[in-house]
Amino acid sequence: MARALAAALLILLAVTSAQAERLIVSVSNHRVTVTPNYSGEELVLFGSVEKDASTPADRTAYDLVVTVKGPAADMVTRRKERTFGIWINTDYRQFLQVPSYLALFANRPFDKITSGEIARRQQLGLNNVLLTQRVGTDYADVVPNDVFRSAFIRLRTQRGLYREDASAVTFLTPTLFRTGIPLPAEVPIGTYRVEIKLFAGGAFVTKTETAFEIVKVGFEQFIATAAHQHGLAYGLATALMALMTGWVASIVFRRD
Repeated sequence: MARALAAALLILLAVTSAQAERLIVSVSNHRVTVTPNYSGEELVLFGSVEKDASTPADRTAYDLVVTVKGPAADMVTRRKERTFGIWINTDYRQFLQVPSYLALFANRPFDKITSGEIARRQQLGLNNVLLTQRVGTDYADVVPNDVFRSAFIRLRTQRGLYREDASAVTFLTPTLFRTGIPLPAEVPIGTYRVEIKLFAGGAFVTKTETAFEIVKVGFEQFIATAAHQHGLAYGLATALMALMTGWVASIVFRRD
């Protein structure tokens, strides 16, 4: 027992000493408010690599990968085919608890930062991000060139909700860095987790996390809260409003 405890302590010390750097990061705004006229904005992530006495002297160049994930949600991608002149849904694939917003940024191409095995393990790049799907009775991710997976990423990318940029991270000095986080107009509401991973010489060194929140304010938030907390009253009010609108329109456009 004593030997096992000593061995575990030695392993812990080795891991601790191997992580000779730590990351200090922050974002320009930890709370983004969405108003009716919100058209999108860009946050700035900035930080530094802090070295200590155990940092190897020959370690002077770093690589950085930033992953931003929005609230998780279930989504569906459908396949449409033209039949007798009409486009109809012929198949679909459900994606389970995948990020509603996903961005991956780096200071150079992902395949130049580290090996393919480490990139897959650390989920570097859209092709390596885990997107769990319901395939029949199974739950799993599939190969990157799967037609449903490719279509899902393409459609999210077109809306600015999924993105990948291998030149978005800039090292201002050998240890100071920054990157922008673009947020489109239809950005989902919720908490966004930001994970920053540091590499050196192809090896994973350390990582840290931060977060920011996107919230609705004003009349939009009032409507969203009412719909969520008072569903029955909201539904009745919406139906009554539709009836009133139809009645007023019948009077205004009535022909004598």
